[in-house]
Amino acid sequence: MAARALWKGAISFGLVYIPVEMYTAVQEHDLDLTMLDRRDFSPVGYKRYNKKTGKEVTWDDIVKGYEYEDNEYVVLSDEDLKRANVEATQTIDIVAFVEAADVPLTYYETPYYLAPSKGGNKVYALLRETLRKAGKIGIATVVMRTKQHLCALVCVEDKIVLNTLRYATEIRSAEELKLPPATLKAAGISDKELKMALSLVEGMSEQWKPEQYHDTYKEDVLAMVKKKIKAGQTKTITAPEAEPSAPKASNVVDLVALLQNSLGKRDGKGAAAKAAPATRAKPAAKPAAKPAAKSSAKPAAHAAPAKRKPVASRKAA
Repeated sequence: MAARALWKGAISFGLVYIPVEMYTAVQEHDLDLTMLDRRDFSPVGYKRYNKKTGKEVTWDDIVKGYEYEDNEYVVLSDEDLKRANVEATQTIDIVAFVEAADVPLTYYETPYYLAPSKGGNKVYALLRETLRKAGKIGIATVVMRTKQHLCALVCVEDKIVLNTLRYATEIRSAEELKLPPATLKAAGISDKELKMALSLVEGMSEQWKPEQYHDTYKEDVLAMVKKKIKAGQTKTITAPEAEPSAPKASNVVDLVALLQNSLGKRDGKGAAAKAAPATRAKPAAKPAAKPAAKSSAKPAAHAAPAKRKPVASRKAA
């Protein structure tokens, strides 16, 4: 847990106030890539400058302002932002209790740990055990960094975790997505296919052990870095290869055969996790007399996360 609290205040639970401190519950492990000028490979820095004079501005000379007209601003200090609504900036106000299953995962954003501050142990424990016994989560509002967040208070083991939630207006509609029909019959799924898929899931089921999962893509990139250093290619820009043509899509898929192949790869409970994906057929072996030619396309070892982008280090210009 971080040594310094990000936020201090209280949970408002009816007429009960629970003094708490908020700590970050996550830590990022992104690749720390620096932006470079490709002409001489010097670091590219960030510069805060006055848009009117073009001169650099130090942090001590920067204040916040709200633009109420074009190029007209109201200066707002941290004290102004606090005085606008003192209670909102110091209170996690529980407004309702709901079933956890009623809140879709798309609404969850960032988790934070809540710990009781001085004098709050008993009431903290009371709320925690109430959430646990009721099997519900508390829906609350809290102001952090000039923004009011909707959040969920969740009992996790011996902790109360505050998880910020997205507002309904932030969730994009899925109506335009072309999805399969909602029923098995309309989607063309047979009872046999469903039964075999359930068997595959059962065979791959195991206890949740988060420590066994790690960022293999980052490890592969760092391995490539070491390889380039060893080969003396630190300033070599690798040209992109021609992407292999995508396989032609087909609606005719022998799901039973794919599922049977997947089930056949199981070697005890959980071993199916290493099986080939059930959406891709295993290519047929070629005769020994005709060795297969080497493919020019190199398969990617791991796919980069769709939403993640390398984060460039912010270094002074």
